[in-house]
Amino acid sequence: MSTTTTVRLSDQERELLAELADEYGGQSNAIRKGIHLLAQQKHRREALREFLDEWAEETGAPDPKDVAEMRRRYFPK
Repeated sequence: MSTTTTVRLSDQERELLAELADEYGGQSNAIRKGIHLLAQQKHRREALREFLDEWAEETGAPDPKDVAEMRRRYFPK
């Protein structure tokens, strides 16, 4: 069953939606694709969190210095 949802968009968001609509076959399809992508990201984060929790249970909590080094190396500002 489908429903209609009203969303308020800023001028910039309307421009982005128009840009995406061309690529995805309309505004509704672009919004649907965006929802699916966000859900996939959420599921990946949840799976990663579960993996890290299980790993920490098996090996102990990570060393804060190692975490800081990994952040510096893999997530530069």
